[in-house]
Amino acid sequence: MADAWSIRRVYLALYNCILCAGWASVLVRALAALNGSGYSAVYDSIELPLQLSQTAAILETMMNAGIVRSPVSATLPQISSRLFVTWGVLWSFPEVTRSHWLVTLLVLSWSVTEVIRYSFFAAKEAFGLTPGFLHWLRYSTFFVLYPTGISGEVGLTMLALSHMKSSKKYSIEMPNAFNFAFSYYYTSLLVLLLYVPGILRRKRAHSHSLWPLGVPFLYTYMIGQRKKSLARTSKKVA
Repeated sequence: MADAWSIRRVYLALYNCILCAGWASVLVRALAALNGSGYSAVYDSIELPLQLSQTAAILETMMNAGIVRSPVSATLPQISSRLFVTWGVLWSFPEVTRSHWLVTLLVLSWSVTEVIRYSFFAAKEAFGLTPGFLHWLRYSTFFVLYPTGISGEVGLTMLALSHMKSSKKYSIEMPNAFNFAFSYYYTSLLVLLLYVPGILRRKRAHSHSLWPLGVPFLYTYMIGQRKKSLARTSKKVA
């Protein structure tokens, strides 16, 4: 049991260190391109490390199912939406997205967030503790970086909608041998709707409570996590 626990910690420490380095590369390259050539050159400078780092996050959904305790409901929506933007928007429709200033907003928001997050968990797994400043950054910067990141995701997807519709890329029209139709344009509209507040009724013993879905759900989830984490830290200091 002790050996399994040690292997788990080594694996998680290495995973978080590698992803931290990957996102640090994205951040440094983006800032260099922004400083040197402007926002239109940012995407070309970070395309490969962005794709590798973001796609590697798929492993987190697997780890959340058995290795770590974070709920899949909190990580899966964010990872899914980011993969959609990375591959289904930026990679698929470069003619209308890659040179836009929203790419810079998106990339800086994602990379700063992930450098902080992965370095936080790397330190936690490797040393069993995290520096106070890193702990504060982990549970505070999302107040700004989460809305800016979401704005980039939604804005770039909306920019690509007209091209999705006119090009019919990834869409399947009838008639065909399988008698099946699929519209990538309308699927993307559905993805955008997932960012909009929804309402879920969850039954309790004596009452009903309303819980928001999409962006508000993840945002309020992080606020709740921040309160719990900083409260625990305050108790330890006291």
